[in-house]
Amino acid sequence: MSTYATAAERYFAAWNAEGDEAIAKAVSDAFTEDATYTDPLADVAGHQGLAAAIAGAQAQFPGFEFRMKGSVDGNHNIARFSWDLVSKADGSSPAGGSDVITLADDGRIITVSGFLDRVPGA
Repeated sequence: MSTYATAAERYFAAWNAEGDEAIAKAVSDAFTEDATYTDPLADVAGHQGLAAAIAGAQAQFPGFEFRMKGSVDGNHNIARFSWDLVSKADGSSPAGGSDVITLADDGRIITVSGFLDRVPGA
């Protein structure tokens, strides 16, 4: 598996982890300590900020999970991928987007620049 695919896999594991301890562990595995995450709805830094953003998204969309759409593409220390937020119950997908990440030498994520392509009610 490529470094880019591994980083994306860890990213989705963090967003789909259940419970505070599991989220904290998955965030630590996926992101550097000083990582930043920015999208139109959030601008957070560090493991605690990331974990809070993930928990907030999960509270807003219970019973949903983030799934990669297509495959990850990367060069040097930059990768991009698209995703859908999908209901585990019926497969509906009210939101989707694309993210660009930068990676540290150890393969963990330093920055996420997120773009929302589809949002509920829009």
